[in-house]
Amino acid sequence: MVQKREAYAPWSLTRKAGVQSATVNGDIEVPQFIQPTLDTGFVDEKGDWKGLKSSETQFHSFGKDEAVANGASILAPQIVSGTIWPLDMTGYSSLQIAIKPTNGGNVAITAVMGPNDLSYANLTPINPASTLKGNTSTEGGGTAIYALIDDAAESLTADVWNLFIINQNRLADQKLLQFKITNNSGGESDIETAFMRLV
Repeated sequence: MVQKREAYAPWSLTRKAGVQSATVNGDIEVPQFIQPTLDTGFVDEKGDWKGLKSSETQFHSFGKDEAVANGASILAPQIVSGTIWPLDMTGYSSLQIAIKPTNGGNVAITAVMGPNDLSYANLTPINPASTLKGNTSTEGGGTAIYALIDDAAESLTADVWNLFIINQNRLADQKLLQFKITNNSGGESDIETAFMRLV
């Protein structure tokens, strides 16, 4: 709805029209609009449109590794899944990991660099499957570099999806992200994985 109010101006409409004898000060009508807006993105310095990310609502990049021996590791995701391979965290701050083993027990979960046959931005080759390192203000006083995700023993229940969330911007904007998952359950296990990114 349009509403009008009068505001004090340093000129009058008559003086603005060119009549020098008109008073200098005066009131003018100022229309006011209340209108909702949506912020869906911006145009960057190159003139390219950049849409804002939104949290994913479903898991993707499903993978299944069969007969993983005790002490052996897999890399996930490791299958082509549209534009989500490997995990590209650009614009995302958090991530959910789903793991479904056939043998209950411990696994080790480490965030690692993706394959070296893909470039990281304009860098190639990169060091594949290497532990991702960095720092945040929460550890090492913001000065130490350490493994971003390196969980040596996480207990899983067999034959159900076990969910984990990684937040605090630990993996935000990582372009070639994979996870090394090591079966430490004490026996052979099939391991299924899936992922969902969150802003």
